[in-house]
Amino acid sequence: MNQDYIKPDNWSIIEEGFDAERVKSSESLFSIGNGAMGQRADFEEHYSGDTFQGSYIAGVYYPDKTRVGWWKNGYPEYFAKVLNAPNWIGIDVTLNNEQLDLFTCKKVENFRRELNMKEGWLSRSFTVTLQNNNEIQVKAKRFLSLDLDEVGAIEYSLTPLNSDADLVITPYIDAGITNEDSNWDDKFWNISNLSIENNQAFIEAQTMKTNFHTCTFMQSDCFVNNQNIGLKPQVIKTDNKISFIYKVSINRQETFTLQKFGGYTVDRNHDKSNLVSVAKQVLKIATDKGFNQLLEEQKLAWAAIWESSDITIDGDVKAQQGIRFNIFQLNQTYLGKDSRLNIGPKGFTGEKYGGSTYWDTEAYCIPFYMATKDEKVARSLLEYRYNHLDKAIENAEKLGFKNGAALYPMVTMNGEECHNEWEITFEEIHRNGAIAFAIFNYYRYTGDYSYIPEKGLEVLIGIARFWQQRATFSADKNQYVILGVTGPNEYENNVNNNWYTNYLAKWCLDYTLEQIEKIEKEYTSDFSRIIKKVKLTDEELKLWKTVADNMYFPFSEKQQVYLQQDGFLDKELISVADLPKAERPINQKWSWDRILRSPYIKQADVLQGFYFFEDQFSDKELERHFDFYEPFTVHESSLSPCVHSIQAAKLDRMEQAYTFYLRTSRLDLDDYNHEVHEGLHITSMAGTWMSIVEGFGGMRIKDSKLSFTPKIPKQWKGYSFKVNFRNQIIKVDISQKQTSFELLSGDKLEIFVNDKSIILNNKKSITIS
Repeated sequence: MNQDYIKPDNWSIIEEGFDAERVKSSESLFSIGNGAMGQRADFEEHYSGDTFQGSYIAGVYYPDKTRVGWWKNGYPEYFAKVLNAPNWIGIDVTLNNEQLDLFTCKKVENFRRELNMKEGWLSRSFTVTLQNNNEIQVKAKRFLSLDLDEVGAIEYSLTPLNSDADLVITPYIDAGITNEDSNWDDKFWNISNLSIENNQAFIEAQTMKTNFHTCTFMQSDCFVNNQNIGLKPQVIKTDNKISFIYKVSINRQETFTLQKFGGYTVDRNHDKSNLVSVAKQVLKIATDKGFNQLLEEQKLAWAAIWESSDITIDGDVKAQQGIRFNIFQLNQTYLGKDSRLNIGPKGFTGEKYGGSTYWDTEAYCIPFYMATKDEKVARSLLEYRYNHLDKAIENAEKLGFKNGAALYPMVTMNGEECHNEWEITFEEIHRNGAIAFAIFNYYRYTGDYSYIPEKGLEVLIGIARFWQQRATFSADKNQYVILGVTGPNEYENNVNNNWYTNYLAKWCLDYTLEQIEKIEKEYTSDFSRIIKKVKLTDEELKLWKTVADNMYFPFSEKQQVYLQQDGFLDKELISVADLPKAERPINQKWSWDRILRSPYIKQADVLQGFYFFEDQFSDKELERHFDFYEPFTVHESSLSPCVHSIQAAKLDRMEQAYTFYLRTSRLDLDDYNHEVHEGLHITSMAGTWMSIVEGFGGMRIKDSKLSFTPKIPKQWKGYSFKVNFRNQIIKVDISQKQTSFELLSGDKLEIFVNDKSIILNNKKSITIS
């Protein structure tokens, strides 16, 4: 834990007291989104201190040309920047000729910021003394509508406390924005038109290179003591900004309120020639409803989300706050409405990683969306990869692979690889395995096999072809090896025979062969269509089986563990417990050379394989590997604590499981990795859900049936969750003394609890002591 200023609360993220040193961290933590757009919690009014202004539109990006010192063949041509979009939230304020600026004012009192996760809104209130000694109370509330997802709303109120006030309020939209970083300082946006109509303003702009057309819009109205005063603005228009200037004099203790509606229309959803007219339609709908009705609809929309996805924890407020924060941010990032989108690692909270899709989606996010939404949402995420199959084949061809071999990108926006670190792009090929595993996991959970013959098998064949070609026959070992890779542990690069990668490769080949055999027998027309399309031969299938059956796995007879890679035992095996605290995190304190030579593991690697393929290993084997590798794991990846929490719970190490749970659930709230100012770790948040449902709840799918081995940390009085399993909703309620199961929808369902069969009937609860 590296920060502790967020107040514990079951339903809200709350900050009290203003501190300029934590402004950027809070901008991340209090971010808001609605799946179509999102923004960091930047102040509406001018702020001259250190800040990270960020507003983002889903699916809009810029291909920033790769910049490296030494170009290598096959290198990605660009790094996809998640673009900072034109800013629509801005509201400049002056009072008696003094600008409101929390960084330069004399005093800030009663500062309070709240992100209400139950209802989906952000608020801020404070009293400030300006340099001219005028005191003013400010209250602001804003949200991004879930139902009307192209619009957001702000209510911004000012009350002068110790004197009458001449106020100048200037709402604006500004397209003169930049990203936090750029490889070549390129201009990302080209502004094509600025227009004004009554109290509405529009800026049309398109991205350079990718040519996404957008319209940023705003409309504002002025109130004094809740009465619309019909104030007409003075308009100032520059090359990239439109400002409405409202001037009003109010008495001490009177309240001036600006209501501002703004947002984006995009040619991903509309004809580019109609963006302004669509924006006008959106504004009419929003303003006809008004701020308060839109807010009520927002509360209802979030209530529906929480009805299916909430996890309750009794007796541990910080744990409760943590899991709801994670579920809230996941739903702000992706709601499953648009199959062209995916779940970016920073969501709408920052720009660090670029791209919108990593293997995190398949490994961590799909289980969350399958159980809290429905199978259609999860299937959309699978189809996203199917739609990029041709690009994956192109990616592999750039590296010399042939015959339809597919290498899915480590990072992508449109199917092309767009990561600019060579050890990731060339070596971290295990991502292919996660994509294949997600197809298996989808069928295992939903029972919907139709995806595989319709689309999934083509993906599996492309991946299998890649693994067969990537493996090398070692005459010395008389087995197939996979050389020069990086596993999930990115603190080792260019290693030979990463166990996780080799195991995934074998599994992918075997699983694809099984599906080909099944589809040939049961889906003959699909089989004929696919074989003709991909030109698959019997000789190729025999070669796949030969590679799979003869894959090499590094193993230590002395330690009785699979080795993370061939040379792991050559390292100086000093445990994390013996590392000085002052040297953590090592990715910020050590040279990369020193990290690569160390035994330290960024995230679950061998243990990631044990998590995916739990059924293929005994509990004793898991325990032996957990005890060997966890002491060397620094958990400096956000994806690490959740896997360890699940496995510690399986091993009945509940105190350790609870510690890992707190770390994953409060990773950003407590800034464990000293980096929350850059944005949140969205995709790993699904791992927090997994830690409770799969870890403490022990939920598994065994022989196509739900199975539970419920456990509970001693710190909790109880917890509950719901899952949608094959269109039947089950509620699980676990206390220190008993576990209850209730089938909320569906007629009858057989589940297993501690390996014993139980029949659930609709609306009837069964309790097990």
